[in-house]
Amino acid sequence: MQTLPRDVYTGMRVIDANNNEIGKIDDFKFSENEEEPGVIPAELDAADREPDDSLMDDIARAFAPDDMPEELRERLLREGYIRLDTAGLFAADRYILPEQIVGTNGDALVLNVSKDELMTRH
Repeated sequence: MQTLPRDVYTGMRVIDANNNEIGKIDDFKFSENEEEPGVIPAELDAADREPDDSLMDDIARAFAPDDMPEELRERLLREGYIRLDTAGLFAADRYILPEQIVGTNGDALVLNVSKDELMTRH
């Protein structure tokens, strides 16, 4: 399973597969478990912690305004994600999954998909 590049940062430019600059990184989160990205470690599992103290609950609340399906929210938390701040008056923010990333090139994150193929924030 692919993970996010370690050299990403907030404000980094994002280039899609068509070589278009589509926005900048607004936020990102590495996988909960870098050794096994598909597995949430027991110490981070929300069921093992108090709801108000859980890192998972804090992140889930951050996604709450998006009306994101629980299954998708869990996938983003498990695998890691980058939230793209797109330009334009009516542009919706989008989420980038690790497998959609080719890598970094200087001050830019390069994707293997177009902007339209990214998940939108509702």
